[in-house]
Amino acid sequence: MSQSSSPLGRLVAFALLRAPQIAGLALLAALALSMFLLLEYRQALRAVRHPVDVQTSVASVLDIIRDSESAVRGFFLSGDDANLAEFKGSPRHVELALMRLQELTADNPTQQTTIGTLKPAIEARFGRWQDQIDLRRSAGLDELLVRFPTERRDAGTTPIRRQLEDMRIVEARLSTSRTATLDRITLGAGIAAGLFTAIAMAALLGLILANRRDVRAADVARVDSEQQEEQIRQMQKIEAVGQLTGGLAHDLNNMLAVIISGLSLSQKRVAANNHDISRFLSAAMDGATRAATLTTRLMAFSRQLPLAPQALDANRLVAGIAEMVQRTLGETIVTQTVQAAGLWTTSVDAGQLESAILNLSINARDAMPAGGKLTIETSNISFDATYARLNQMPVGEYVQIAVTDTGSGMSRDVVNKAFDPFFTTKEVGKGTGLGLSQAHGFIKQSGGHIKIYSEIGHGTTIKMYLPRLHIVGPAEILNTAKQEAWPQMLPAARLQNAASIILVVEDDVRVSEMTVSSLRELGYTVIHASGAKRALELLDLHPGTQLLFTDIVMPEINGRQLAAEASKRRPDLLVVYTTGFTRNAIVHSGKLDAGLNFLSKPFTLVQLAAKMSEVLTPKAAA
Repeated sequence: MSQSSSPLGRLVAFALLRAPQIAGLALLAALALSMFLLLEYRQALRAVRHPVDVQTSVASVLDIIRDSESAVRGFFLSGDDANLAEFKGSPRHVELALMRLQELTADNPTQQTTIGTLKPAIEARFGRWQDQIDLRRSAGLDELLVRFPTERRDAGTTPIRRQLEDMRIVEARLSTSRTATLDRITLGAGIAAGLFTAIAMAALLGLILANRRDVRAADVARVDSEQQEEQIRQMQKIEAVGQLTGGLAHDLNNMLAVIISGLSLSQKRVAANNHDISRFLSAAMDGATRAATLTTRLMAFSRQLPLAPQALDANRLVAGIAEMVQRTLGETIVTQTVQAAGLWTTSVDAGQLESAILNLSINARDAMPAGGKLTIETSNISFDATYARLNQMPVGEYVQIAVTDTGSGMSRDVVNKAFDPFFTTKEVGKGTGLGLSQAHGFIKQSGGHIKIYSEIGHGTTIKMYLPRLHIVGPAEILNTAKQEAWPQMLPAARLQNAASIILVVEDDVRVSEMTVSSLRELGYTVIHASGAKRALELLDLHPGTQLLFTDIVMPEINGRQLAAEASKRRPDLLVVYTTGFTRNAIVHSGKLDAGLNFLSKPFTLVQLAAKMSEVLTPKAAA
């Protein structure tokens, strides 16, 4: 009898003939088992996560109570209302946290009962704190100590904490029990995975023997799928860049339209011997200024803005710009400042901080079309390791500047996108969508942090955190007030300027021509070169040159290298750098190198005059 006619032979022949079908059935069975185990695993995983969520919610309630208690104690000792900042919103916050906790424990009658006793206890605790606060304000600390001794002032908090801790322990035990269940399911899944692997290997062997061509086709399809995924990722990147460039192109085109139209009309009238062109030139200048501001905001967003940080008293800065903010917001909005006593010193670019506060104030104004209240508040704050890790910032002490409005508030989706460039909820033409992104980029570049707290219908608070600077002595603040109009230069001032020889180095012919013309308009004696080599030759030919005004980004030898070589020849030579983008020549970690004079492009005649006067005046005085 041949082997093929035996029962075993017939079985083997049948298996080989039906290999694809057998493999398919085996895979379907393995897949069904895998799906069942996956569903069981997900259900068990959700069951494990649930008590963790409850514990997190319990911890949130504890944190609110702990922070409130700390704030109240600080107020008892100092009598300063600034210490109650963390207490003011705590009743509402703890109410929301308890509501969340009640939702999470809806399936646990024991926990529900505990929450039912917690609510009145916590309400009573906050009511008692408020009574003690009122007594401290009206009668003073001594009366408070008499009426509410230490053991009585703390009464009520310990039982609340104990109940919350008991809730946490219950959930921890539940988590342990459910974790054990999850481990058993995971073990079962591992065994099933081994079986699945064995079945799959046998099935795949049969499929490979019977369907080699289909396997090759599947490989090609897999490669195509990976290529498609990569294409999708590239498209997402292009879309993000497109949103940025699209918003930039829209705003720049509007500004360029004003500039080109104004200059074209001016040319036409001058050609017709009509010199009534001041309004056209004014419009063109306004468009150019707005374009320069847009560029500055983009650089701030990308954290490429050259910053000149200084030791700064934020209280003095806020007090200095309060009047300007009030004028900007109008009469329907009440502006107030709340300045913390003993505010720490920080190190920040004062001009950019002013701009950030003004941008936040303007956003707040737009959220209060019918009027409202804007509060700018300063305070000291310290972040522990947990908060710092969650917000990706260094642990330490910070100066907080909070801008709060009573406007319409923002939804969670809007808050999540608020710092994106060109994102705005305003009507077309009502805003560029760069104010918040500029503030975000500037604060991050300064080593700080910015966060939005908002609720629909209840207003918004934006908090800026700037690192504390430890110094000896009072902090100074530069005069960052903007000059609104061109001051008429006296003949005597122009005559004095003529005695100062300035060497301008600029490789762009048009920019060089405008810079030289501007300096000569201010009365200075100017020589100029298109590159570093010619500049050094002119410096040797004109030993009376007092100041080198040089672009930074130039071919072959950049401005910093030129200044270094020029200073070797002329140690007393003053240097002012200018550029539209520094490329780290004089800026490191986003900050100007110490002791350098810098004027960012583009600049106005007023800004140029101020910078020249600032740099040359000490030399003239000496």
